[in-house]
Amino acid sequence: MDGIILAAGVGTRMRPLTLNTPKPLLPLQDRPILEWSLLSLRDIVDRVLVVVHYRKSQIADYMARQTVINDYALVDQLPAPRGTGHALHCCATALNSRDFLVINGDDLYAKEALRQLSRQSHGILSARRADYHRYGVIIPNATGGLQAIDEKPPPGAYSPPAPCSIGAYKLTREVFSYALDESDRGELEITDYLTALAAQRHVAVVDSRFWLPLGDPEALAAAQAVDIARWIC
Repeated sequence: MDGIILAAGVGTRMRPLTLNTPKPLLPLQDRPILEWSLLSLRDIVDRVLVVVHYRKSQIADYMARQTVINDYALVDQLPAPRGTGHALHCCATALNSRDFLVINGDDLYAKEALRQLSRQSHGILSARRADYHRYGVIIPNATGGLQAIDEKPPPGAYSPPAPCSIGAYKLTREVFSYALDESDRGELEITDYLTALAAQRHVAVVDSRFWLPLGDPEALAAAQAVDIARWIC
């Protein structure tokens, strides 16, 4: 099974650290962030697609040197990044497998949660957050699967902690049969793929005990003291 790492973004919120370095290669406890992502997928997927665009030559050089997952390919998000749904769509012709995992390149996940996610026909990873208004809240259906994702609801809309979408998915090529419309941000969103899929198929919701988003310099600095290896290695 293939795995996809979404790593094409400019990293605007991580500036000035990303002015000369793509976010996936910023150091986190003596490893690039991208290496932690690869470690989380090792022994779960056979091959990795890394979606690139910003300073892609640096990521290409790193992938040629790394030894975590030897079978990989780079997918350029062309002509320019237009959201996570667009990044996934760019991978359609590069996939070797029918089933695949997708993870955000600036979030870290527990390996065991990704392993459990990989066993689902279709699935979405979730984490319970008190600050759910910053994320997309997962609305379950009657059987506990995904019904919809409520993007950044106002505080008070749900009882905290609420289950939030955290940017990791198990999908099949079937997802590419759905057409996406631009969101209010002018982007194509991968969560819209999930909502369309959930209307036709059971999409399992898999809870993760560990999720480490790395969105800005403050988050990256705080992550230096987290026991990441406990969850990933």
